[in-house]
Amino acid sequence: MSDTITPRRTTAEASATAATPTPTPVDAQPPGKRKLLLSLLAAAVVVGGAGYGAYYYTTGRYYQSTDDAYVSGNLVQLTPQVSGTVVAVNADDTQIVKEGAPVVTLDNADARVALQNSEATLGQTVRQVSGLYVDNAFYAATVAQRQSDLARANDDLKRRQAVAETGAVSGEDIAHARDAVSSAQAALDAARQQAEANHALTDRTSIEQHPNVQAAASKVRDAYLNYARNTLPAPVTGYVARRSVQVGQRVAPGTPLMAIVPLDGVWVDANFKEGQLRHMRIGQAVTLCADVYGSSVKYHGRVVGFSAGTGAAFAVLPAQNATGNWIKVVQRLPARIQLQQDELNAHPLRIGLSMQVDVDTHDQSGAQLGAALSTSYRTDVFAQYGADADAEIARIIAQNMPAGRELAVGTAQKSAARKTG
Repeated sequence: MSDTITPRRTTAEASATAATPTPTPVDAQPPGKRKLLLSLLAAAVVVGGAGYGAYYYTTGRYYQSTDDAYVSGNLVQLTPQVSGTVVAVNADDTQIVKEGAPVVTLDNADARVALQNSEATLGQTVRQVSGLYVDNAFYAATVAQRQSDLARANDDLKRRQAVAETGAVSGEDIAHARDAVSSAQAALDAARQQAEANHALTDRTSIEQHPNVQAAASKVRDAYLNYARNTLPAPVTGYVARRSVQVGQRVAPGTPLMAIVPLDGVWVDANFKEGQLRHMRIGQAVTLCADVYGSSVKYHGRVVGFSAGTGAAFAVLPAQNATGNWIKVVQRLPARIQLQQDELNAHPLRIGLSMQVDVDTHDQSGAQLGAALSTSYRTDVFAQYGADADAEIARIIAQNMPAGRELAVGTAQKSAARKTG
């Protein structure tokens, strides 16, 4: 058994320990001062809560905010309508193109040959149909000639019959005269049938409106459209993005070549939580800030509509909520916000930029569904193809009209103008 040795403190250590002051605990503060501090803290909490409550009930509850908002816009795809080999690309990414400007050009050699063949066929058809109208006059003259022959044969028969009793004319001559009348009558009937058959091909129509001419003109129109569609114009004015087409590439109808983004008509899609939508209505005023410009630049707009479903419902892989391990997740519904055009022109936005959105819900007179304005997008750059085709058809018809049919030429040109209008 060993003894425990306890070290002894020296006299200096004992003096230092005795000289160290003992800290005074908080609870040891005077009771009056402690109560005053607690009262001030409680009063500050009450005043702060009352102030926030007053702000919420007078102002805060009428505003819904989110930073889950992004700029959206139209991505106009440029796609060919015919097959061909790309021979020219006149725009690149980040460049602006004007509506109607030729952006991509395809090799049109085969289309030009087909167009020339169809134009030659149309000219030939016009001349053939013109011959039908000329034949009307020819058959009318033939009928008149056959009528004259019949009248002469009848006169010969009557003269012979008048002197038959005197014996000056034999019975054989009278029989021949009677046969001549029958032959002349048959020739007249045949001429009349030919005239009627030709009138059946020409009545109640003109040369330019004749079915044969119209069929040939349709082939010219089809060939002209295929020829014209080898030049791809810009459907809208905007910036080129996602260009994938290359010179020498063989493209098929519907192949995406590039996208054109009209930045003058962008909008904002703000994704609000379900609880924030309770008092939101179409037409409410919105204040927005873009991260690219900061809070110093304010945009103003209006709520113009709400999506028909949540983002999760329209996702590529929607959530399967009927599983055993289901957990409720707060959903978000996109709301579309239209911006003021003058502010958008002063500070342009690009698709995909982040936005901070604050919606003022004071005015709740609007609706959530059913009152959104209808939007119409259109382009007229392709309508010129049809107008040019009609003008080309009118020119070919006019060139192949027979002499003396200027009125018909004018009719063809007026018809083309009506189709164009």
